[in-house]
Amino acid sequence: MADITAEELKERISNGEKLNLIDVREQYEYDEFNMGGTLIPLGDLQGKIDDLEDLKNLEVIVHCKAGSRSAAAQAFMIQNGFTNVRNLIGGAMAYQKLD
Repeated sequence: MADITAEELKERISNGEKLNLIDVREQYEYDEFNMGGTLIPLGDLQGKIDDLEDLKNLEVIVHCKAGSRSAAAQAFMIQNGFTNVRNLIGGAMAYQKLD
């Protein structure tokens, strides 16, 4: 279960692929720039994990601004039985550099 690069994610989004993308940043960060993912701030993830039950055996891509909060989210989700959680390497900052 390898992490995902900004280049791979951008290509998959550009191709119109349906992704399970979770943004673990805060609302103000999401408002400034987002990739269309579902906003679940890291601090809220524990309380919302049951809402994501349908994604347990699907690919889930998590991201934050630079990659550290999403790495924590990735570890938490794996501990809770998610089987294919990928962290966006470099986070939204790496993705924005591609534009």
